[in-house]
Amino acid sequence: MKIETVRTDRFTMDYFRFGQGKETLVILPGLSVQSVMGSAELIEESCRPLAEDFTVYVMDRRKELPPVYPVREMARDTAEALLTLGLGPVCLFGASQGGMMALVMALEQPELVCRMVLGSAAASVTKAQYAAIEENWIRPARDGRAEALYLAFGEALYPPAVFEQSRALLLEAAKTVTAEELRRFVVLAEGVKGFDVSGELERIACPVLVLGSRDDRVLGGDAAPRLAEGFRGRPDCELYLYDGYGHAVYDTAPDYKERMLRFLRKP
Repeated sequence: MKIETVRTDRFTMDYFRFGQGKETLVILPGLSVQSVMGSAELIEESCRPLAEDFTVYVMDRRKELPPVYPVREMARDTAEALLTLGLGPVCLFGASQGGMMALVMALEQPELVCRMVLGSAAASVTKAQYAAIEENWIRPARDGRAEALYLAFGEALYPPAVFEQSRALLLEAAKTVTAEELRRFVVLAEGVKGFDVSGELERIACPVLVLGSRDDRVLGGDAAPRLAEGFRGRPDCELYLYDGYGHAVYDTAPDYKERMLRFLRKP
């Protein structure tokens, strides 16, 4: 899978693309310890059901991170990158932190987003949620404890059985993490602090599908329902909750991409 780079006047951003559909789908991944660009082939394989209908772009975060980088700025930079690529309007899928970015993009540049899927996202991050992220993820990353970070990350994202099956792979991955990757992770994780668009959701104009899991251990099982409630019962806003798939339900539920596709195909 070829990794490409878009260059704006202010930054560069890596991405990859696949599929030959007439419409464009942009995927904004969630927070990760290492760039998802290294998992391009696995992502393409998991998203194969989408590739016939869409040309799919998977966007990384910008390369040149400022020392403080809130989610709103991540969203603005990604929107700038998409416009530089000549894209829009696009269908948008945001997972976790990527879903928070998608919300901002739909609010600030509604002409760019025609339809949106939000996976394991939230309209706000509470002080308690951020405190847990800081204690369990940011602190070990700052301290250079990659193994502790990977285990805490995996345990929070995946159901217990999946986590136990993945433990050895997580520990192997931790051995490859660089100091620069840990530094970037800290900046990106800190970006969710104080995030709150809960009072603005009624201004989002495009159809929305909210997907979540009742056993989400990162944002809570009520995050997706609360997010959907913010759209005030609009008929073009749908909610679906899984059971037993964890925060990373977008990776673990076998029918997830097909469910997305059914929504994105609607007229």
